[in-house]
Amino acid sequence: MAAQRTMTFGIVVGNRGFFPDHLAKTGRDEILQVLEAAGAKAIVLGPEESKYGAVETYAESMRCAELFKKHAEAIDGIIVTLPNFGEERGIVDAIRLSGLKVPVLVQATPDRSDNMTIAVRRDSFCGKMSACNNMMQYGIKYSLTTLHTEAVTSPEFKADLEWFSAVCRIVKGLKNLKIGAIGARPAAFNTVRYSERILETSGISIEPIDLSEIFGRINRMKDSDDAAQAKLAAIKSYVTTVGIPDAALMKMAKLGAVIDGWMKQTNSTISAVQCWTSMEEFFGVVPCTIMSMMSNNLIPSACEVDVPGVLSMYMLALASQTPSALLDWNNNYGSDPNKCVCFHCSNLPKHFFKDVRMDYQEIIAGTVGKENTFGTCVGKVKAGAMTYARYSTDDRRGVIRGYTGPGQFTDDPLVTFGGAGVAEIPQLQKLLKYICREGFEHHVAANFSEVSKAIHEAAVRYMGWESHYHPELAD
Repeated sequence: MAAQRTMTFGIVVGNRGFFPDHLAKTGRDEILQVLEAAGAKAIVLGPEESKYGAVETYAESMRCAELFKKHAEAIDGIIVTLPNFGEERGIVDAIRLSGLKVPVLVQATPDRSDNMTIAVRRDSFCGKMSACNNMMQYGIKYSLTTLHTEAVTSPEFKADLEWFSAVCRIVKGLKNLKIGAIGARPAAFNTVRYSERILETSGISIEPIDLSEIFGRINRMKDSDDAAQAKLAAIKSYVTTVGIPDAALMKMAKLGAVIDGWMKQTNSTISAVQCWTSMEEFFGVVPCTIMSMMSNNLIPSACEVDVPGVLSMYMLALASQTPSALLDWNNNYGSDPNKCVCFHCSNLPKHFFKDVRMDYQEIIAGTVGKENTFGTCVGKVKAGAMTYARYSTDDRRGVIRGYTGPGQFTDDPLVTFGGAGVAEIPQLQKLLKYICREGFEHHVAANFSEVSKAIHEAAVRYMGWESHYHPELAD
């Protein structure tokens, strides 16, 4: 798995001179200490650049904006901290002048009810409303902490910082995203049709390539090629390959090497693959293990050329910094109305399994022959917290819409083939009715995490998409 990335935040410390401005000094110190403890970097004015390193006057706003511009590529999001009421114009001017289009979190420090003298009274409770009002006027998109006021040293802010970091990773990861579409969708799957043009309105581009070009590049590659040999070694170290023919493993290695090279050549970040049945009929393996390896390395790859599916996988991976899978909402689990079987045949990342081995694809082996279907990753999905998500293009209305929510994978027994697990979702029957009534696909992205609120916030607040949260958000 790829290493977790360090977050970098632009910090705007609010200050208003006729409130106790010593609070701006202590407030700045506190949030810098909190960010350092969280392993995050801060881009903030120093006390030599403005009074206490805070932002109040227009001149200070300009200096803050120039600092943010200098570090624009590194800044993932902006945190506005209000240790006192704060100068609303200074805050919004700093953000507007910076030109940054990143998520913004507004935090206000609470007063102490047993000590509200003129020397220490903050009025951040009130100032937060003025700051938000101005951001609304300026067209600046922003997020709010769980509580209206919360100390940056509190457990609530620690959780909010993790949530906001996930939101920032999603928004930054989707900026100018290029998705590789490898092959045509299976003819029988109208389900995975989507609109490239609608995705383009969110800055998401599709880079297509025909399977014939992939096969052609493979045919030009020798078994001894360094890229093929490196991929072969990676496959053998990734999953048990007992009983898999050497010829099939070499085909997988060449396929993986060619896809890697093409994605690097085209600057494609993630991919969706025509996994059946052309791959098996005319090449002789399934691409599942190669896709599983990419997904396990936080480079999601979806089957059946489900481009919106891999987009949803990527959002989850960005938020949690752990691998995602694409699954079918596939079967009921006995008579339990809140449990179901999630399944694919399978290219699930190794991260999802209790134990995993390479095998053949049982579903299509009867059609194309077992010898042409080696390469699946087979095993039982482990138990743990789950977030699911699905975002798709609605071509009739010209929008991107979707849903997300929390659940869990359970330890319930399950005897089947492929990669499968039992999921427990609160009010599952209500969710299933929503999926069917709204015409969503049977594919859903899943992740071992609880990042559904970050997914929802990024989708609605910053991407401008329609998002349904299940079961329901309190606010």
